[in-house]
Amino acid sequence: MNAVDTNILLYSLDASESMKRSIAQDLLRELRSSAQRTILPWQVLCEVTSQLRYWTTKRKISNESATNYIQTFRSIFPIRTPRAVVFDYALELFDQFSLSHWDSLLIAACSDIGVNQLYSEDMGHGTEIGGVRIINPFVR
Repeated sequence: MNAVDTNILLYSLDASESMKRSIAQDLLRELRSSAQRTILPWQVLCEVTSQLRYWTTKRKISNESATNYIQTFRSIFPIRTPRAVVFDYALELFDQFSLSHWDSLLIAACSDIGVNQLYSEDMGHGTEIGGVRIINPFVR
C-alpha cells in the first residue's frame, strides 16, 4: 500500500514550482489509477489543509479554491486515521532515527496501517523506517 506526504500534494498545486508541480501531478495520476492502493493519512490531510488556509490568508488562493482542493484530495484517496498506540511508536521512531516529530508520527501511522511506500520529499530517498520505504519522486 502507498501513501503520499504533504509536500507531494502541495507541490501538485504550486505554480511557483513548475517542475515539481508537473512531477507531483503525474505521480498522483499514476497512484490514482494504480492497482496498488494509495491512502491519505489523516495527518497529511490536516497539514495540507493548514497550508492551504495559510495560502488563503496570503491571497495566493481563494477560500473556495482551498476547499475544492481539500475535497479533491479526499475524493482521490481514502483517509486513514491513526490509532492511539501510533503515538507511542512515533516516540520510539523519533529517538531511534532522529526524525522530526511530524515525520515520526507519519511513519508510525503508515507502518501501523500497512503502508510500505511513502512518497515524500523528506527523510531521504530509499530510506526504510518501520517497514515503510521513502520514495522521493523528485530524485532523478
